[in-house]
Amino acid sequence: MKLYKTINGILLEHEGGFFVIDSQWDALVNRDRLETHLKSLAGTAKKLTAEDSRLLLSAGSILPPIGGQEVWAAGVTYLQSRDARMEESETAASLYDLVYDAIRPELFFKSVASRVSGHLKKVYIRKDSTWDVPEPELTLFVNANGNIQGYTIGNDMSSRSIEGENALYLPQAKIYEKSAALGPCLYVSETPIPAESAIKMTISRNGQAAFSDMTTVSRIKRSFTELTGFLFAEINFSQGCYLMTGTCLVPPQTFTLQEGDVVEITIDHIGTMVNTVAINPKHKK
Repeated sequence: MKLYKTINGILLEHEGGFFVIDSQWDALVNRDRLETHLKSLAGTAKKLTAEDSRLLLSAGSILPPIGGQEVWAAGVTYLQSRDARMEESETAASLYDLVYDAIRPELFFKSVASRVSGHLKKVYIRKDSTWDVPEPELTLFVNANGNIQGYTIGNDMSSRSIEGENALYLPQAKIYEKSAALGPCLYVSETPIPAESAIKMTISRNGQAAFSDMTTVSRIKRSFTELTGFLFAEINFSQGCYLMTGTCLVPPQTFTLQEGDVVEITIDHIGTMVNTVAINPKHKK
C-alpha cells in the first residue's frame, strides 16, 4: 500500500482504491506495525472515486512524504559509489576505500524537512559548484523505535567538485537548499522490499536522454538493519527519520547537471519521482 501526503490531506492507496485518512502525518506513520494499522483505517475511511483521486493526486498537489522527521544518508554502500568517490578525490581516495570495508558505515545528516523537495518539484545545484549529480537512493522510513516501516524514493543531490576538493567539505557538497527530494509516496509493506527491486534513473536534457542506467537493491553491501542500528545507536528520533541508503548509479566524470535538466527516478513497488534541476532564485536577483 502507498501513503500520499497532499495539499488536501493524506491519501491511502490500497487494493486499487484510494481512501482519505483523517490524521496528522507524524502521528499516523510513527508507530510499529504501520501496515496493519493502515489496513484497519481503510476499512472505515472514505473511499474516493477514480476521478476524485486523480484530481487530488494531480500535478503540483503531491507533497514530499515527510513531517517532523530529519533526513540522513549512508555513503559508500555500493561498490560503484566507492569507485566514483575515489575518482573524484585524489587526496581522500583511501578514505572511501577504507569505509567501504569498515565495520562502521558512513552516515551523515542530509536535510531537515523544510529543505526537502517533492515529486514534480525543483532540486537545486550549487552556484559555486562545477560538477553536480543526482544520486537515486532507496530511502527507509524508520520509526522512533528504530524499526523500518516504509520506503520511498530519495534523490541525494551532490556537488562532486566540492567534495572532491576536500573530504571535509562534504557538508557543503551535500547539505543546502533543496538538495534532497523524497517521493512520490511512502510505500508500506509487511515484508521488506524485495532485493531484486530495480532502481532506475534517467536524466533528460532538452527532451533527450542525457544519461540512463539501472541497478537492483540487492547490489548494496550493507543490510538495512545494520545501517539503522548504527544511526539509532546514540541518537533519538522522536518522530522517526528517513535514511537514504546509498547509490550505485553514478553518471560519468564527463557529465554534470545543468539548469533545466529533468531527473526521473523509478524504484519497483514505490513508483516514479520526477524533479527539475534549478538554481536557488536568490542568485538571480
